[in-house]
Amino acid sequence: MNGARPALNVIMLGPPGAGKGTQAERLARTRGLPKISTGDILREAVQAGTEMGLAAKATMEAGNLISDDVMIGIVRDRLNREDARVGFVLDGFPRTVAQAAALDEMVNGRGPLIVLAMVVPEDILVRRLATRRICSKCGATAAVDWNVCGKCGGALIARVDDSIDIVRERLKIYLRQTDPLVNFYSTRGTFRAIDGNQRPDIVTAQVDAAITAATSAAGAAQ
Repeated sequence: MNGARPALNVIMLGPPGAGKGTQAERLARTRGLPKISTGDILREAVQAGTEMGLAAKATMEAGNLISDDVMIGIVRDRLNREDARVGFVLDGFPRTVAQAAALDEMVNGRGPLIVLAMVVPEDILVRRLATRRICSKCGATAAVDWNVCGKCGGALIARVDDSIDIVRERLKIYLRQTDPLVNFYSTRGTFRAIDGNQRPDIVTAQVDAAITAATSAAGAAQ
């Protein structure tokens, strides 16, 4: 908690192409919260040379997946920073039930954990990902109305891993890994599914409404 305002702790779940990154950025900006993505904090930890960062670097350089223990440690370090005391928007964590259970412990006593799951049909996801562009300079994912990068002006290019065959395989892996995670959260009063197959502004309005409803449900349960 910080002052009179309860902390707002939000997880954005969703497959690649569901728009969770866009919605997480909007939510973080409008609510004054840090947006915490696993990719960003992994890079920060590696650059800072923290114990967990060095462990992650060694794992990645060996071509292996980062273990739950290392990811949990990196996220715990990030959530302990002062700016996360008012809450956070998590994008990309948790990815496993073990990570979800650890997150429950991290936020215990820090306000409710609101879980928003972006739902988009597979054929729409495949189409979105196959036409997605990123900036060749800074790596930002392009908004639909960008002709060049809106952040640095760089040229937009297709992602190497966004071919249709690779996209379909990534979606299969995502569903296999995260179905247990959705089951872990879905019975909670603070879990909400969001229809991501709509215009971004409509999805944003649904996200805001879902947070209001989930916050009320958490308050009623206390």
